[in-house]
Amino acid sequence: MSSGSRTALVEDLMERFPHVPREAVFKEDLLRGGVAFDPSALSDNEGGEVKPKSYFIFSFDHGTLPELGEAALRRPPEEIILTGGPYELRRTVVSVRVNPSSPYRVAANEDGVLGLYLDGKRISDVGVPPMPEYYRHTLANGKSVMEVAPTIQWGYLIYLTAFRVCQYFGAKEECQYCDINHNWRQHKAAGRPYTGVKDVDEVLEALEIIDKYDTAKVSTAYTLTGGAITSKVQGLDEADFYGRYAKAIEEHFPGRWIGKVVAQALPKDDVQRFKDYGVQIYHPNYEVWDEYLFKMYCPGKERYVGRDEWHKRILDSADIFGARNVIPNFVAGVEMAEPFGFTTVDEAIDSTTEGLRFFMSHGITPRFTTWCPEPTTPLGKANPQGAPLEYHIRLLQAYRQTMEDFGLSSPPGYGPPGAGNAVFSVSSFMDSLPADEPVEI
Repeated sequence: MSSGSRTALVEDLMERFPHVPREAVFKEDLLRGGVAFDPSALSDNEGGEVKPKSYFIFSFDHGTLPELGEAALRRPPEEIILTGGPYELRRTVVSVRVNPSSPYRVAANEDGVLGLYLDGKRISDVGVPPMPEYYRHTLANGKSVMEVAPTIQWGYLIYLTAFRVCQYFGAKEECQYCDINHNWRQHKAAGRPYTGVKDVDEVLEALEIIDKYDTAKVSTAYTLTGGAITSKVQGLDEADFYGRYAKAIEEHFPGRWIGKVVAQALPKDDVQRFKDYGVQIYHPNYEVWDEYLFKMYCPGKERYVGRDEWHKRILDSADIFGARNVIPNFVAGVEMAEPFGFTTVDEAIDSTTEGLRFFMSHGITPRFTTWCPEPTTPLGKANPQGAPLEYHIRLLQAYRQTMEDFGLSSPPGYGPPGAGNAVFSVSSFMDSLPADEPVEI
């Protein structure tokens, strides 16, 4: 095996960071660099036995739809589960990010059993999510449940992208790593159904179907999200626009799901309205910690709110939701994106850890999404390889250590922690936390 192979890199990191679960090393590599799919591993879209990728907000792909080949026509699965193989992997749920040129490939062997291959060698078995019964039913107007209320994280989370575009628009306002607006355009161009503003009654109808057929109660939480609203949508500001969905859901299905909202860091009165509408968990994402990088990468957020005010609002929101229920996301990896990012892993980890310590010292536990360098974004275009795998592995180590320093446990609304248990699919932070703690909801 050549020393330059991806296998050698992965095995070296496993050896150097033995406290990070080996499952997380593979998961981070798949999330940051994507995976290729043999035609034998693609789904039959909504007519098949496998739950297809729903493109619930961003593309999370390393190519545009026209560049994905057959994977654009027959969608890959929403997620895959890795188990077994030579590394004896425990059950690991990974969000699918398609990259036809990835060294990782999902393919069926001669017996039709799916596996994950790296550098040509089978490294694990692959499980795919079965088509849920509720995806087989449509709304009265013919829309699919997958279009209105897709589920991710192996069915744990209903993802309600109420507003499919962002009012931070164009080069001077869009976050430089985000392809929400492009993803909207590419789905429309491909003739796929992709509803811009979801109707409250349609959302309720879709949830009724999920509630009826999800008899095992696998779906436990819903997330309300979408693009930032800087003016108004349908005459409503951001808190009332997203809040009205929570209000309707909580009135129709009291206590059925944990309600979460991903929105901007809003003033305290607006945050109070989210709480009054029935939201239980608030995600005012701070995206990247470093002051200069926030200005460069989130120009709209800097212009409309500003970094210091954004952080102040995050801390203020803990007065309303309780610190444990304020969980801001950051995009792990953009710290090292050219041309403005840190050039060493040490510097990037130091900066990000400073941010973790800032929030965790106030009892607020951030979470993160592993950056996918989507090609239609400025940072994705300039950094097709993403951040180094070592950054992601050391972040998991720093994250867990910082949580322990402040006596915090895994945040609510993410399912169980621990390698082999976690279902959160867009980073390994839950896989890397201790599994033996009591799960708090």
